[in-house]
Amino acid sequence: MTSIPKAVRKIVKKEEDVIKQLCTLVEQLSNEAIEARGSFTIGLSGGSMAKFLCVGLPKIQTDWAKWSLFFCDERLVPFSNEDSTYKLYLAGLVGKTPLKEDQFVVINPDLEVDAAAKDYEEKVRAKFPESAWPRFDLLLLGMGPDGHTASLFPDHPLLEEKSVWIAAIHDSPKPPPCRVTMTYPVINNAGCCAFAMAGQGKADMVKRILGDGESLPSGRVRPTDGELIWILDEAAASKL
Repeated sequence: MTSIPKAVRKIVKKEEDVIKQLCTLVEQLSNEAIEARGSFTIGLSGGSMAKFLCVGLPKIQTDWAKWSLFFCDERLVPFSNEDSTYKLYLAGLVGKTPLKEDQFVVINPDLEVDAAAKDYEEKVRAKFPESAWPRFDLLLLGMGPDGHTASLFPDHPLLEEKSVWIAAIHDSPKPPPCRVTMTYPVINNAGCCAFAMAGQGKADMVKRILGDGESLPSGRVRPTDGELIWILDEAAASKL
């Protein structure tokens, strides 16, 4: 059995260096995957991760046509809503890179949340046929001020979900309440999971997870046969 990896910490000076380091990682892994298998699968997150990627990805060199883009979690809102993570990437990447809308695997926001989770899992399964669990090349994850990642929140029952690829959440402590999220068996089966963050506001939680080893949701991201990378600027890493 493969041992759980320790996180690789990449500490850089400032936010623009975080963006550069993050997008260099995406470029490297996309090109390796495309060379090895002819395709690249990536899971996206919202918040500052979306901002970083929309700034940095248009500058990388890759075969964009071979990409399939998924969401580590998504809010159950219309795509026109400011809370839609898909809307952020549509505005930030389509038209600024060669990516097309149909390369994004998206939720159906018109469904009730349980049906939306089931529908999204079916879409993901169609991209990973005959897999017990999907193996994404790269999952790009965020970390909230409470230590949550994707829509996996502290002390929530979904932390123990082991049967489905995509789960519904009705009671997110952070609005909007209804979301769909990848579960830990999916996240921890990825070839690489990466966090990227900047700013003093992240420092306390970074210390609790990377320094003190607290079992918060972001700290439970531990690929069983893959890499775990945290890209931090000096401010975010200042309490380690």
